[in-house]
Amino acid sequence: MTRVVGTEGGDPASAKRVVIAGAFAGLVSRFVIAPLDVIKIRLQLQPIPTFTPTLPTTASSTLTAVPPPPPLYRGILPTLIRILREETITGLWKGNIPAELLYITYGAAQFLTYRHLTTALDSSAFPFHNTLHPSLKYFISGGLAGAAATTVSYPFDLLRTRFAAQANGDRRIYTSILHSIGQIRHSEGYAGFFRGWGAGVTQIVPYMGLVFTTHEATKKFLGDKLDSESKILDAVSGGLAGVVAKTGTFPLDLIRKRLQVQGPTRTRYILGDRLPIYSGIWRTAADVIRAEGPRGLYRGLAVSLVKAAPLSAAFFLFPIYFTFLDLYNTREGYDTLTLFHSIIKNIHDIIIII
Repeated sequence: MTRVVGTEGGDPASAKRVVIAGAFAGLVSRFVIAPLDVIKIRLQLQPIPTFTPTLPTTASSTLTAVPPPPPLYRGILPTLIRILREETITGLWKGNIPAELLYITYGAAQFLTYRHLTTALDSSAFPFHNTLHPSLKYFISGGLAGAAATTVSYPFDLLRTRFAAQANGDRRIYTSILHSIGQIRHSEGYAGFFRGWGAGVTQIVPYMGLVFTTHEATKKFLGDKLDSESKILDAVSGGLAGVVAKTGTFPLDLIRKRLQVQGPTRTRYILGDRLPIYSGIWRTAADVIRAEGPRGLYRGLAVSLVKAAPLSAAFFLFPIYFTFLDLYNTREGYDTLTLFHSIIKNIHDIIIII
């Protein structure tokens, strides 16, 4: 079950160390995976329609199939090469500043909401505090915390997508975060900052349900082969749960991205008029399936799974974390490795869903 580690009881100072060190580590991790984020967003936004029949124009003509224009982006590596060639290396970090702000805002909102909710559910004032199963408590707290965090941080999520989708030079839409905020507020109103919000919130409950059921099923299946307290078992079950949950809810992630670039600037992004007009979750899903087939809902999934691979960004930066964590290693012998494990899990839980 996805939860905020290091917040259930224990020494408050230890929890504080987890938050501070985790924030630092998370910011660095976000910077490292930024190119994957840009590639994922480009692949998600790009519609690749199937061949569509053209109606005959005369009695003697036949039904023909008109091929769609060739896609700009094909797969992870070709997309990477194209961005480097056309936009230089800086193109791989488009939208990184709002993405960093998204990470900080989402993490802080999730941490605070989750902590208060778990405390409230354990309180004697809550009528079912003695009968509610611990796993259900975590599910309720995690779901509500995720919804709150998604709502609070959503404008940064939208800005990340729009910056990652825009071209360079004269075709550039937004020059800075402040400029983008002013432009969106002026041309779209405050509602413009929440385009696609419904898909983002809708994604949370099925995501957490898939994480929980897959995690428990994997632990049960492998429990007799590995020590039930084994960190390997926890890593395998947690990693598999993340992959299954991300795959199962990916269509909502794609729908959210395509709704985020709607509005008056839709045709001014790097994909131009290739971006169709979408409206609403179910209508967008239907339009994508009609034009691209069910496969269209999973464009960018491969890079998303690479991005969300368990501990990929975190372990890559292992030495940096320990250098920073040593500053918080207390005289009473607080276990740095335990702190590191908590931090890594927090980073992974947040990065994999946003």
